[in-house]
Amino acid sequence: MATTADIKNGLCIEMNGDLFSVVEFLHVKPGKGGAFVRTKLRNMKTGKVIPHTFNSGIKLNVQRVERRPYQYLYKDDMGYNFMHVETFEQVPIPEDLINAPDLLKEGQEVEILFHVDTESPLSCELPPFVELEVTYSEPGVKGDTATNTLKPATMETGAIVNVPLFIENGEKIKVDTRTKSYSERVK
Repeated sequence: MATTADIKNGLCIEMNGDLFSVVEFLHVKPGKGGAFVRTKLRNMKTGKVIPHTFNSGIKLNVQRVERRPYQYLYKDDMGYNFMHVETFEQVPIPEDLINAPDLLKEGQEVEILFHVDTESPLSCELPPFVELEVTYSEPGVKGDTATNTLKPATMETGAIVNVPLFIENGEKIKVDTRTKSYSERVK
Protein backbone atom coordinates (compact mmCIF):
# COMPACT_ATOMS: atom_id res chain seq x y z
CA MET A 1 0.00 0.00 0.00
CA ALA A 2 1.23 3.44 -0.91
CA THR A 3 0.12 6.84 0.34
CA THR A 4 -0.52 10.14 -1.41
CA ALA A 5 3.15 11.05 -0.82
CA ASP A 6 4.09 8.32 -3.34
CA ILE A 7 1.99 9.74 -6.19
CA LYS A 8 3.97 10.40 -9.37
CA ASN A 9 3.23 10.61 -13.09
CA GLY A 10 2.56 7.20 -14.66
CA LEU A 11 1.63 5.52 -11.35
CA CYS A 12 -1.20 3.03 -11.83
CA ILE A 13 -3.81 2.82 -9.05
CA GLU A 14 -7.08 0.97 -8.52
CA MET A 15 -10.03 3.13 -7.58
CA ASN A 16 -13.74 2.23 -7.61
CA GLY A 17 -12.98 -1.08 -9.35
CA ASP A 18 -11.18 0.54 -12.31
CA LEU A 19 -7.52 1.07 -13.11
CA PHE A 20 -6.30 4.65 -13.43
CA SER A 21 -2.95 6.12 -14.45
CA VAL A 22 -1.77 9.42 -12.95
CA VAL A 23 -1.37 11.97 -15.74
CA GLU A 24 -0.70 15.04 -13.60
CA PHE A 25 -0.49 15.79 -9.88
CA LEU A 26 0.06 18.73 -7.55
CA HIS A 27 0.69 18.62 -3.78
CA VAL A 28 -1.16 21.54 -2.18
CA LYS A 29 -0.57 22.79 1.37
CA PRO A 30 -2.98 25.63 2.02
CA GLY A 31 -2.40 28.05 4.88
CA LYS A 32 -5.56 26.87 6.57
CA GLY A 33 -6.70 23.22 6.71
CA GLY A 34 -5.04 19.94 5.76
CA ALA A 35 -2.84 19.24 2.77
CA PHE A 36 -4.21 17.48 -0.29
CA VAL A 37 -3.12 16.19 -3.70
CA ARG A 38 -4.92 17.39 -6.81
CA THR A 39 -4.59 14.88 -9.69
CA LYS A 40 -5.72 14.13 -13.21
CA LEU A 41 -6.31 10.41 -13.71
CA ARG A 42 -6.69 8.52 -17.02
CA ASN A 43 -9.01 5.53 -17.01
CA MET A 44 -6.97 2.66 -18.48
CA LYS A 45 -10.00 1.08 -20.18
CA THR A 46 -11.85 4.07 -21.60
CA GLY A 47 -8.98 6.56 -21.91
CA LYS A 48 -11.09 9.30 -20.30
CA VAL A 49 -9.21 11.79 -18.09
CA ILE A 50 -10.90 12.85 -14.85
CA PRO A 51 -9.83 15.25 -12.09
CA HIS A 52 -9.66 13.82 -8.57
CA THR A 53 -8.50 15.22 -5.22
CA PHE A 54 -6.99 13.02 -2.51
CA ASN A 55 -6.65 14.13 1.11
CA SER A 56 -3.09 13.88 2.38
CA GLY A 57 -2.12 10.52 3.93
CA ILE A 58 -4.79 8.38 2.23
CA LYS A 59 -3.74 4.83 1.37
CA LEU A 60 -3.72 4.01 -2.36
CA ASN A 61 -4.04 0.59 -3.95
CA VAL A 62 -1.10 0.65 -6.39
CA GLN A 63 -1.26 -1.80 -9.31
CA ARG A 64 1.67 -3.12 -11.34
CA VAL A 65 1.62 -2.70 -15.10
CA GLU A 66 4.26 -3.71 -17.66
CA ARG A 67 5.02 -2.62 -21.21
CA ARG A 68 5.97 -5.58 -23.37
CA PRO A 69 7.24 -5.58 -26.98
CA TYR A 70 4.98 -7.36 -29.47
CA GLN A 71 4.79 -7.72 -33.23
CA TYR A 72 1.52 -7.51 -35.20
CA LEU A 73 0.76 -10.71 -37.14
CA TYR A 74 -2.78 -10.68 -38.58
CA LYS A 75 -6.46 -9.89 -37.94
CA ASP A 76 -9.18 -12.51 -37.62
CA ASP A 77 -12.60 -12.93 -35.93
CA MET A 78 -10.91 -13.08 -32.48
CA GLY A 79 -9.34 -9.65 -32.97
CA TYR A 80 -5.85 -8.49 -33.79
CA ASN A 81 -3.18 -11.13 -33.15
CA PHE A 82 0.24 -10.18 -31.78
CA MET A 83 3.38 -12.20 -31.01
CA HIS A 84 5.77 -11.45 -28.14
CA VAL A 85 9.17 -10.56 -29.62
CA GLU A 86 11.22 -12.68 -27.19
CA THR A 87 8.98 -15.56 -26.06
CA PHE A 88 6.96 -15.94 -29.33
CA GLU A 89 3.76 -16.22 -27.26
CA GLN A 90 0.69 -15.08 -29.24
CA VAL A 91 -2.15 -12.99 -27.83
CA PRO A 92 -5.36 -11.66 -29.45
CA ILE A 93 -6.23 -8.01 -28.69
CA PRO A 94 -9.68 -6.46 -29.32
CA GLU A 95 -9.77 -3.44 -31.65
CA ASP A 96 -10.93 -0.98 -28.97
CA LEU A 97 -7.65 -1.41 -27.01
CA ILE A 98 -5.48 -0.31 -29.98
CA ASN A 99 -4.82 3.42 -30.35
CA ALA A 100 -4.73 3.41 -34.20
CA PRO A 101 -5.81 0.01 -35.58
CA ASP A 102 -6.20 1.27 -39.16
CA LEU A 103 -2.47 2.14 -39.29
CA LEU A 104 -1.28 -1.39 -38.32
CA LYS A 105 0.55 -3.38 -40.98
CA GLU A 106 1.94 -6.91 -40.73
CA GLY A 107 5.26 -7.07 -38.90
CA GLN A 108 4.70 -3.73 -37.11
CA GLU A 109 6.37 -3.48 -33.68
CA VAL A 110 4.06 -2.27 -30.88
CA GLU A 111 4.04 -2.05 -27.08
CA ILE A 112 1.21 -3.71 -25.18
CA LEU A 113 0.49 -2.59 -21.62
CA PHE A 114 -0.40 -5.53 -19.34
CA HIS A 115 -1.89 -5.59 -15.83
CA VAL A 116 0.61 -7.89 -14.10
CA ASP A 117 -1.73 -9.40 -11.48
CA THR A 118 -4.39 -10.56 -13.96
CA GLU A 119 -2.12 -10.82 -17.06
CA SER A 120 -4.79 -8.95 -19.03
CA PRO A 121 -3.94 -6.46 -21.79
CA LEU A 122 -4.91 -2.84 -21.05
CA SER A 123 -3.83 -1.02 -24.21
CA CYS A 124 -1.77 -1.41 -27.37
CA GLU A 125 0.34 1.53 -28.50
CA LEU A 126 1.92 1.95 -31.90
CA PRO A 127 5.19 3.87 -32.21
CA PRO A 128 4.72 7.65 -32.62
CA PHE A 129 5.37 7.45 -36.38
CA VAL A 130 4.85 4.66 -38.92
CA GLU A 131 5.98 4.48 -42.55
CA LEU A 132 3.21 3.58 -44.99
CA GLU A 133 2.93 3.45 -48.77
CA VAL A 134 0.29 5.48 -50.59
CA THR A 135 -1.82 3.11 -52.71
CA TYR A 136 -4.23 5.69 -54.13
CA SER A 137 -4.48 9.46 -54.24
CA GLU A 138 -5.95 11.93 -56.73
CA PRO A 139 -3.32 13.62 -58.88
CA GLY A 140 -2.37 17.13 -57.77
CA VAL A 141 -2.87 20.03 -60.19
CA LYS A 142 0.36 21.80 -61.16
CA GLY A 143 0.55 25.31 -59.78
CA ASP A 144 -2.12 24.67 -57.14
CA THR A 145 0.32 25.00 -54.24
CA ALA A 146 -0.20 28.59 -53.14
CA THR A 147 -1.74 27.38 -49.88
CA ASN A 148 -1.26 24.34 -47.68
CA THR A 149 -3.91 22.36 -49.51
CA LEU A 150 -4.39 18.71 -48.54
CA LYS A 151 -6.00 15.80 -50.36
CA PRO A 152 -7.15 12.41 -49.07
CA ALA A 153 -4.86 9.45 -49.78
CA THR A 154 -5.45 5.76 -49.14
CA MET A 155 -2.59 3.94 -47.41
CA GLU A 156 -1.54 0.29 -47.84
CA THR A 157 -3.45 -0.58 -44.63
CA GLY A 158 -6.69 0.97 -45.92
CA ALA A 159 -6.45 4.08 -43.71
CA ILE A 160 -7.25 7.45 -45.28
CA VAL A 161 -4.80 10.25 -44.43
CA ASN A 162 -4.83 13.85 -45.66
CA VAL A 163 -1.56 14.55 -47.51
CA PRO A 164 -0.11 17.53 -49.43
CA LEU A 165 -0.84 17.79 -53.18
CA PHE A 166 2.66 16.72 -54.27
CA ILE A 167 2.31 13.19 -52.80
CA GLU A 168 1.65 10.58 -55.51
CA ASN A 169 0.75 6.88 -55.69
CA GLY A 170 3.54 4.52 -54.62
CA GLU A 171 5.36 7.03 -52.38
CA LYS A 172 6.19 6.21 -48.77
CA ILE A 173 5.21 8.72 -46.10
CA LYS A 174 5.53 9.01 -42.32
CA VAL A 175 2.18 9.13 -40.50
CA ASP A 176 1.76 10.38 -36.92
CA THR A 177 -0.18 7.61 -35.11
CA ARG A 178 -1.44 9.93 -32.35
CA THR A 179 -3.21 12.33 -34.72
CA LYS A 180 -3.40 10.14 -37.88
CA SER A 181 -1.88 12.98 -39.89
CA TYR A 182 0.86 13.31 -42.52
CA SER A 183 4.32 14.05 -41.12
CA GLU A 184 6.84 13.85 -43.96
CA ARG A 185 7.83 12.02 -47.13
CA VAL A 186 10.27 9.10 -46.69
CA LYS A 187 13.16 8.97 -49.14
